[in-house]
Amino acid sequence: MHISRRSFGRMAAAASLLLAGTAGTVFAAEPEQVTIRYLASQGGLSGHELAEALGYFKDTGITFENVGYAQGGPASLFALASGDVELGSAATAAVLNSIAGGNDFVAAYASNGINKTTESIFYTLEGNPIKSIKDLAGKTIAVNTLGAHLDYTVREALHSVGLPENAAKLVVVPGPQLEQVLRSKQVDISAFGYWQKTFEGAALKNGPLQKVFGDTDVLGEIAGGFVVLRRDWIKQHPAAAKTFVEKSQAALEYARLHPEETKAVIAKVLASRNENPDIAQYFTGYGVREGGKAVPRDLQFWIDILARGGVLQPGQLKAEDILYDPANFAVAAN
Repeated sequence: MHISRRSFGRMAAAASLLLAGTAGTVFAAEPEQVTIRYLASQGGLSGHELAEALGYFKDTGITFENVGYAQGGPASLFALASGDVELGSAATAAVLNSIAGGNDFVAAYASNGINKTTESIFYTLEGNPIKSIKDLAGKTIAVNTLGAHLDYTVREALHSVGLPENAAKLVVVPGPQLEQVLRSKQVDISAFGYWQKTFEGAALKNGPLQKVFGDTDVLGEIAGGFVVLRRDWIKQHPAAAKTFVEKSQAALEYARLHPEETKAVIAKVLASRNENPDIAQYFTGYGVREGGKAVPRDLQFWIDILARGGVLQPGQLKAEDILYDPANFAVAAN
């Protein structure tokens, strides 16, 4: 078959364009397959658990493995430090204490916070003469764990009214039993943490309780705790870490905008874990800022308090060195 010089030229040009287009095509790399083990908390979901339930991690390469329950934040951080899990979750003060103790943790995202609608509340029985922070001296307070948010809130509350930080006695009581020990008068006060609003709601349904104070009275609006990752893990999996944080924050924002739908998701997950799904109706939100974002004050507030108490040296820790910033961790381009 005879091909004219002109036709051959056109065919060659078309082939060149095709090859050029093919050469310029960027084929997206498959995401790294990463399994993140974690400890759950009774009665609620963390942001990453909600994100997983909402399907936000589909096709990201990230899967989760719930390896049990943590009694409190310090236990979660211990598991993270020992390598038994890939993430931990604890009150800000507990996170900072752990970092000061030598653990190279990064505050990935604010797990919860306190604001006008979501706060930790310290209750006593109705009619009890305990009515203010000044009345805490010598009293017994039930908290979910020591060395975490409620512990440090009590210390700061006592300090704010000129009382010794150890003027009250704290006893550890699991969240599901906080109402029981209070109504049976085994303790003077039960503290329902901001992450335990479901237990608080169930308790109030059984009869009125008398509020002594809330943590916002002492701390203002602030992130109450953080989900943390090991710095070396982030360096090994920078893309996965970035995705993990972004999807978790997106789920927190979903909960802020869609509280009723979030309650339904929480109920479904609690049922799947053989927990009581009915308490999901008392969920009041995560209490974090818009977009699930944290700000330096969320950490610096507690850094200053720990420095005041001699736990930290002035300038030993800086909020900007602890808060997760993807710019500090190189992510390879696809």
